[in-house]
Amino acid sequence: MRLFAVSDIHADYPDNARWVDALSSEDYRDDTLILAGDLTEDRHLLAWCLQRFVAKFRQVLFVPGNHDLWVRRDPDIDCSLRKFDEVVAIAADAGAWMQPRLHRDSLVVPLQGWYDYSFGSPCDDLRAMWMDYRACRWPADYGPEQVTRHFLEMNPDVLPYQARRVVTFSHFLPRIDLIPFFVPRAMRRLDPVLGSSGIDRQLRALGSQLHVYGHSHINRRVAIDGVLYVNNAFGYPQEGMIAARRLLALDDLLR
Repeated sequence: MRLFAVSDIHADYPDNARWVDALSSEDYRDDTLILAGDLTEDRHLLAWCLQRFVAKFRQVLFVPGNHDLWVRRDPDIDCSLRKFDEVVAIAADAGAWMQPRLHRDSLVVPLQGWYDYSFGSPCDDLRAMWMDYRACRWPADYGPEQVTRHFLEMNPDVLPYQARRVVTFSHFLPRIDLIPFFVPRAMRRLDPVLGSSGIDRQLRALGSQLHVYGHSHINRRVAIDGVLYVNNAFGYPQEGMIAARRLLALDDLLR
């Protein structure tokens, strides 16, 4: 019984959807899969992706990413918070879990989140180019800080079960120093929309030893102050140089 992780499938791209469909239906029947967000903005495709993964794995745990909450193509949904509720229902119908689950002697805990500018203030160029500002819609009195608080308040502050290890995962980054030094300065303008330090406070309060995150599309593995942080993004078709485009087995990292 193995534990795998992947994020940022972006199944809107046909090649990525074909990868999901082509995964073995036999090799992972006893295994657990962490899906750390950004499957697709399309509700029907989201349901299909989750159903395909659930058919192949013993259990699938999922948190939505920012793309999953876009409503630009959903004329019947006027708010991304309502889209979140629909995503929760789609995941439940597919048989995927958005609550803590045991995997052998580890408790795997999904953490919801967003970005609250704790990594920096957005510049005008970022506000103009970042799609979330146009593809998401929030209540009139909600800015990014209120959105982040809304999602962080969904996360557990105590563990529902005792376990030898705690594994947490989120779509958004829990700390900005997970971005490696080689990222070009021009790309660092994205820092404000990468995540929230509140996620890190929560995962540490839960005693997490390993945290899986997505969103950055930069595959990385780094230990900081007793927690191992892992990114295994599938990524866009053109991102083969920075995204591995495969499942990552976490079991050896937990020993």
